[in-house]
Amino acid sequence: MVVAAQSKGSLPTELKDSKLMSKTQRLKILNKLSICCSFGEGWVSVAEIDKLGLAGALRLGVRRALKALKVPASSKIIIDGLINYCPKQYKNAACLVRADSLVPIVSAASVHAKVKRDSYMAELAKRHPDYGFEKHVGYGTKEHLKALDTYGVLKSVHRLSYAPIAARAEAG
Repeated sequence: MVVAAQSKGSLPTELKDSKLMSKTQRLKILNKLSICCSFGEGWVSVAEIDKLGLAGALRLGVRRALKALKVPASSKIIIDGLINYCPKQYKNAACLVRADSLVPIVSAASVHAKVKRDSYMAELAKRHPDYGFEKHVGYGTKEHLKALDTYGVLKSVHRLSYAPIAARAEAG
């Protein structure tokens, strides 16, 4: 998921990169952010990621997030990282490594994305309790890989283009 954010007022002073916050801190600050920010989410399905590749999926996610937020093409956009995934009509897009730590509105998008993604993974855990999605939230931890080996690949959930998943899908 990609998140675009726009500020509608002053951002909370305690805002920082979501990776530096606890789950409780993220939930608490997201309530404040919902008052002073607007967010656009760009969700991309597993099938789309497998079809488009990661770069293509990121482009699609950015396009969807910007469209959801109704961002005018003339807007200044800051992208966290080295690669500009914005559609070409967005001429004022700039990349900044560690933007989620350096630019408050990017930090806000980071918090929103992390909370929404964790919530999605918790829902997956309810549907597929043996996989431990609520703990590893989709990262290739030892526990996640063990669950894949034990219970198999879920084609609606796991990216078949990702080598460790592809190997397990072929073996199963």
